Amino acid sequence: MPSLQDLKSSGATHFEVRTAGDPMELASAVRRVARDLDPNLALYNVISEAEQINGSLLQERLFARLTSFFGVLAALLACVGVYGIMAFAATQRTREIGIRMALGASRREILQMVLRETFLLVAMGIAMGIFVALGASRLISTLLYGLRPTDPLTIAAATLLMIAAAGLAGYVPARRASYVDPMVALRYE
Repeated sequence: MPSLQDLKSSGATHFEVRTAGDPMELASAVRRVARDLDPNLALYNVISEAEQINGSLLQERLFARLTSFFGVLAALLACVGVYGIMAFAATQRTREIGIRMALGASRREILQMVLRETFLLVAMGIAMGIFVALGASRLISTLLYGLRPTDPLTIAAATLLMIAAAGLAGYVPARRASYVDPMVALRYE
């Protein structure tokens, strides 16, 4: 719109220059042409379109990075929680594990028993998590860019991450429990 027709403007005029190469290399040439047209015309805040777009999306990108950071932190806390629960459960069952081993249970059977319980707890947690996530999908749909709240790939990736974390978190206490000496375990407590 011609600047003389826009009576509401504050006197600031914006214009764009299309270039074939790097737009910032032509900034001095654009200033020179503008000065030749009107010596009273002051050019300031000369930026490329990419910089303008980056500036306008700064808040959204910051929000996305913070959300990602807190998502990773939540996943880490969930993994630590699963490990803590499984380590505590294995420690509480030291006497039972010792009795099972004294009666002939192999280390492999003890390992399988503890891992089976770990994966049962994780499967229940994942089922509840998916149910809550799908229920809350309408609330978070406005916060997602380029992603549907019910994206099957994202849900599958989160599920696989929790299964892998639970497997690792359950394996360490299960392995430790499978190496319990039955005589020490029977004297435990």
